[in-house]
Amino acid sequence: MVHVRFEGRSVDVTERQLGVTQDMNDRAVKERLAQHFDVARDRFNSYAIDRRTCGDIIVRPEAVYG
Repeated sequence: MVHVRFEGRSVDVTERQLGVTQDMNDRAVKERLAQHFDVARDRFNSYAIDRRTCGDIIVRPEAVYG
């Protein structure tokens, strides 16, 4: 499962829906997300990708502190 926090919404999408595999790098995952959400690729440039041991991927804006 790919859990995405984008524009104030939380969306769960399967890897199959996105065409994402576990061996894809972060850049490729972000490209697929941009295609899925029909936005420019650079919209996900500052997003963090967390890969869980269970296989899930979490995509979220980078946390800003201070």
